[in-house]
Amino acid sequence: MEGNATTSAKPVRRSWSLCAGEQDYVHQRKLLVLESLSRLGINCTADSVPHIALLASGGGQRAAVGLVGSLYQMEKEGLVDSLLYLGGVSGSTWSMASIYSNPQWSVSMNATVSRWSGAGVELEAVLTWLGERAKDENFSLTDIWGVLTSAGIMKQMDLRHLSDEAGRNASNPYPIYCAIEKHCFSHGHTEAKWFEVSPHEAGFTELGLFIETSLLGSKFQSGELLEKMPEMDMVELQGVLGCALAHEETLREFIPPWLNVIGQGDSAAEEYLRVHNALHKLVALTRSTIKDPTALSDLDKLQTILEDKSKHNESAWLEPKSLEERKRLSQQWSLELLAAVETWSESLEDGAFKTHVSLLTKKVIPKIMTWEWGTTRNFLYEYQDSMVPTCLRSQERFHLVDAGLLINVAYPSFLGEKRDIDLIIAPEYSAGNMFETLTLARDYAAEVKKPFPEIDNHILEDRAWPKDCYVFEGKESEPSVIYMPLFNRRNCNDAEEVTAKMEEFSTFQLPFSQEKIEFVLETAKANIKNNKGTLLREIHKAVLRRDKRKSAALNL
Repeated sequence: MEGNATTSAKPVRRSWSLCAGEQDYVHQRKLLVLESLSRLGINCTADSVPHIALLASGGGQRAAVGLVGSLYQMEKEGLVDSLLYLGGVSGSTWSMASIYSNPQWSVSMNATVSRWSGAGVELEAVLTWLGERAKDENFSLTDIWGVLTSAGIMKQMDLRHLSDEAGRNASNPYPIYCAIEKHCFSHGHTEAKWFEVSPHEAGFTELGLFIETSLLGSKFQSGELLEKMPEMDMVELQGVLGCALAHEETLREFIPPWLNVIGQGDSAAEEYLRVHNALHKLVALTRSTIKDPTALSDLDKLQTILEDKSKHNESAWLEPKSLEERKRLSQQWSLELLAAVETWSESLEDGAFKTHVSLLTKKVIPKIMTWEWGTTRNFLYEYQDSMVPTCLRSQERFHLVDAGLLINVAYPSFLGEKRDIDLIIAPEYSAGNMFETLTLARDYAAEVKKPFPEIDNHILEDRAWPKDCYVFEGKESEPSVIYMPLFNRRNCNDAEEVTAKMEEFSTFQLPFSQEKIEFVLETAKANIKNNKGTLLREIHKAVLRRDKRKSAALNL
């Protein structure tokens, strides 16, 4: 391990320590943390300031809203300024992008909360952004997903760049956004899977290879910068970080029962599934950018057309057919769905809405057919290093997609000596098996030989109806983890109610009504408020552990 980050004229930095910019930020932030701990009645010296990270899980809009609720209440309880870092994946990064658009968010979360009851973004602004983005050779479905997510869910088009935050003061926790490289995720190569982006650097966590964030998307070859390209804005970055639909296995989770042949996902249905799901999600997101009643009525008609097509296809699919016949049908139905959208678009009355829809379908339909997601110029193209898998360095472009596909919490970026974390606060908004993010992180840590606290398998008995707070205590170099499920024994009467709540606020149900937003906000706020005592106790323990480690180091 390097003791300190080294500067280099090379555009690709090889290091497993913090870059100079993050070091400076952390140093300044720790002074604010020290003041915060004093206000909370926790005695601490400058040398014993604990490294505390809040790592929010993914989970679509449920996670985006949940994180805002958690941070809102932490601010009210005086706890936000105890955080050194804020890390996110998938849906939680949507709200992180929104939150950090306010340089002073940690002293007032009211503005972020109030944005969800605002007017939102008009479709015209969405199409203007898409038109510009489509000129780039790496334009993909990620861009379409990103802009509709930003406009339709977060109600904001944030055109700033993440690197703009590099020059800010340390009034907020340092943000780390996480993704994974799709090909390496699908075909092994653990060291090349996890990708992190901060205001200063972007790169592969386990490979220790980074570039300045402003250079992500620029042209590289053999470690040299060939051409600097414009940095992706926060709209595009949100698309990269939250595009779980990019992965075929995710689509299988939403397979209609009638496509589920002999109890298994049928590979023949994949093309139809991609088109069917993408269109339904895009219609829902587009709806949220429109206020005109006539236009909304037209979208209702399109939704009905798509549903009728699915019902018509169901009976034909269930008839006995060979795999080849089903593949042919899948392709045929995919084209029919897209043709139906084209026909619907052409049937609209002349006017602004028809013009907008025509532009949107021209951008969307070709990309649905090619199924290109997360395309980014590869800064490790032909990079001469045996640690970099051949499949990564042989491609001019790589594909960054939703990190939740690997681990739905940003644990990998916060394990080990680099950020030297003492305490992880982990509000859990994920769907799927409770505690899975913990066990996956534990297994990942073991694979890359980094410390992680012991997870008692007895807690798995609580999966269906978890408590509202668990503490997994680090003994020596392991961080402690405070794990806080969104729906739990305090706010749900039984396991059935937990299941019902997760279905009511399902990940791919977009977008939430104002009533649902308020419910998730209040639930997340209550979880923090109810467990303030536990948070304070574990923060105090983190101070004592760091002080003990410092004393032990001095005595060596």
